Amino acid sequence: MSWIIAAITLTLAGLALLAFLAVRVLRAAAELSREVDRTQGRLEPVRTLFGERTAAVWGRRDESVPGGAYDRDQETARRPA
Repeated sequence: MSWIIAAITLTLAGLALLAFLAVRVLRAAAELSREVDRTQGRLEPVRTLFGERTAAVWGRRDESVPGGAYDRDQETARRPA
């Protein structure tokens, strides 16, 4: 009988440890998500500015910038056959 009690006690202790570690992982994942969102917000203006400057150098709008895509059909229509 004492073996059964010891096995149950160890099982519950193991489950408690796993639950504790799972909570730590979930909190770390939430913190990482907030950090990624904050960094993305800080980098977006720089990305837009870089796209505008790159487009000015190359003489066309940058497709990677939101609202900066150009019409490919118009560009291919302007090319001589």
